[in-house]
Amino acid sequence: MTKDRTLLGIGLMLAFCVLAPMLDASSKLATATIPVGQIVAARFVVQGALMIPVALAMGLTWRVPAHVGWLLALRALLLIASTYSFVAAVAVMPMADALAIAFLSPLILLIMGHFVFGNHVGPRRIAAAIVGFAGSLLVIQPSLQTYGAATFYALACAFAFAFYMAVTQTIGPLMHPVTQQLHTSVIGSAMILPVLWAMDRVGGAGLLATLDPVMPQGTAWLWLFGVGFWAAVAHMCMTLSLRYAPASTLAPLHYFEMVVSVALGYLIFGDFPNLITWGGIVLIVGSGLYIIQRERALAARLSGQTQTP
Repeated sequence: MTKDRTLLGIGLMLAFCVLAPMLDASSKLATATIPVGQIVAARFVVQGALMIPVALAMGLTWRVPAHVGWLLALRALLLIASTYSFVAAVAVMPMADALAIAFLSPLILLIMGHFVFGNHVGPRRIAAAIVGFAGSLLVIQPSLQTYGAATFYALACAFAFAFYMAVTQTIGPLMHPVTQQLHTSVIGSAMILPVLWAMDRVGGAGLLATLDPVMPQGTAWLWLFGVGFWAAVAHMCMTLSLRYAPASTLAPLHYFEMVVSVALGYLIFGDFPNLITWGGIVLIVGSGLYIIQRERALAARLSGQTQTP
């Protein structure tokens, strides 16, 4: 049973890694004509609208325990920060480049899982995570001189998303994943929509211009809907995965998202990886496959010990 739950968690995290780049691609396409803050708002509004009928169909309660309310608010705030930072980064940088910098988050979470949540993280998994992160650096070759402030946006995304994952792990046992996603969307919308309304009234310049909404035209509507749709599906997979396997186990698998991101970057934006990038992909995929194999071996060993009379 433990083995089956762990493998299910791994499968859901891999599904997240395949679907999340679709969200990133939609965001980057939208940045051509839509301000960053409006894209972030679209994510929460559309995601919430999609989750409402799901929650109703499943007959889930909408009540939130009092001691969970502040965690949901914190989760929404961290997701706003993570989304804003990443969209601001991909508005300037290639999608895979921004993602590679943001891939500090699994390593941050792996360390947090050990020191904050007491999850056992063996030296082999730590080594695999480090190898995967080294591969992500080869994919992007990040440079402050080349990308300037956009690099800091990607780094901010890494830290915000790591803490978001940690809060998600804490809330997981207390709420159903669908209810959790729904309330995060509603709270996130309630946080960001008044800001956009205020900026629309007074206008904005400089950094505040990213919060001044505009009327979408043509395909921009499709990209905005895509941001919310892919967010709803991908993050539901991620939220569910944390119910079946510890974050320290799932975090290194997150590197597989880079592979999908590089592929979409090439197909949609023409960002063709060079030889160094392909070398990084090999390290990323290799470390992820090793983590899966290692987890299977440990689960099988644990199962054998449990069945031994």
